[in-house]
Order: sequence, then C-alpha cells, then structure tokens
Amino acid sequence: MKRITSTAMLVVTLTAGIVGGAALLRQNSAQAAATQAVFRIPAPAFQAPEAGKRETAVFAGGCFWGVQGVFQHVRGVSSAVSGYAGGDRGSAQYAVVSRGGTGHAEAVKVTYDPRQVSYGQLLHVFFSVVADPTMLNAQGPDRGTQYRSALFPQADGQRETAERYIAQLGKAGAWKRPIVTRVEPFKGFYPAEAYHQDYLTLHPDSAYIRRNDLPKVAALKVTFPALYRSNPVLVSGPGTSSAQDR
Repeated sequence: MKRITSTAMLVVTLTAGIVGGAALLRQNSAQAAATQAVFRIPAPAFQAPEAGKRETAVFAGGCFWGVQGVFQHVRGVSSAVSGYAGGDRGSAQYAVVSRGGTGHAEAVKVTYDPRQVSYGQLLHVFFSVVADPTMLNAQGPDRGTQYRSALFPQADGQRETAERYIAQLGKAGAWKRPIVTRVEPFKGFYPAEAYHQDYLTLHPDSAYIRRNDLPKVAALKVTFPALYRSNPVLVSGPGTSSAQDR
C-alpha cells in the first residue's frame, strides 16, 4: 500500500513538473517569438505521392533536443523520437556517439499522417526553422560529424523529394553559402536514452534550450501558423533527466 501511494505521488509530481514546464515553455517561446525574424524559403515544388495513413521520416540537424522539440509541435506528427542514425547498433550510445567517429548523427524519427502534413512540408519546416543547411558537421554551438545536417529517406519517394528540394533551394539562392545537407542511405534508427526524450519540454529553462532551441519553436509558430500546435506530442509522458545542460 505504501508503495502504491508513493508511486502515485511520484506520478503526480512528475506530471505537475511537465505541466509547469509546458507553461514555462509557452512563456519562453512567446518571448522568443517577439524578436524572432521570419525566414522565408520556397516550399518544395515536387512531392512524391504518399498513399499511406502513417509514414516515418528521419532528420538530423544538430542536437536532437531542438529537432525533436520542433517536430513535436507540428500538426499531423504523432511521434518524434530522439535517437541515432548513420552508424551501427553497437555504437548507438550517447557516450560513444558524442566522441564522434561512429558514423552516427543525432537524429529524430518522425511519424506522421501524410493526409495532414506531407514529407515535403516537413522538409520545408526542417530547412526553414530546424537546421542551418550551410553548416558542415556542426549546428549552432555544437561541432562534430554527429551534429551534421542530414536526411535519411525511408523510401525512394522521400529520397527524390529531398534531393529535388535541395537542388531547388540551391538554385533559389536562399543562403549565401552552399547547402551541405546530405541525403544518406538509411541503415537503421536507434532511440536515444530516456533522459534525452522530450528534453525541450521537460527543461524549458535550461540555458542551452533557451538560447538555441526555443527560438526554433517560436519560429515554427510564426512561419508556419497552420502547422503549429501549442501542445507537443511527447514520447513517454512524465520523466526526469540526469543530463547536464550543454
């Protein structure tokens, strides 16, 4: 009986923490939005057909905390999981990947309903607010191949859509520097440790999150109001983190 009571109290405490964190996230996002410049790039001119009701896509764009946090706020996305892609299963551990040299990139696996949001629209979000596609093996303050900007298509249609969109953006000259985002073969996706999941929502007052990632969520709201949703879709609900701020 005591164990049940303690568990219930723990769940209530953690749930309250997420609710409080969500309120702080909205406050911080609003503050970021007040100074967030809208960056406009053209939408994809080509989108391969998507016939299913449930599709997946894998994106790498620097630290997965912010990448996951943005896609969790996109309408039509039912899941966004932080993890590793590009290397093998044996090296898919944060302590190993963070040293570089594994072939892995910090990545996010997005599950979405193409009837509500297409892969092309997700790419539009990715290049507009998630990652700077001109940074080679880096993103924001983070350096190393594990922070590279990369796409891991799950099907030929996604690959064609991604390659044609990158070519389109290159011709449009949206950035002064060349696009270095890579379209890589998909070798598998390996979920990251539990303490990395939902990190942006659970730690909205982290210095790293406030400086690097909340502006991305704010930019999503400003740039894509029809796709933005205020309540993120979380991986596992209440949870805690022992990770140190980056």
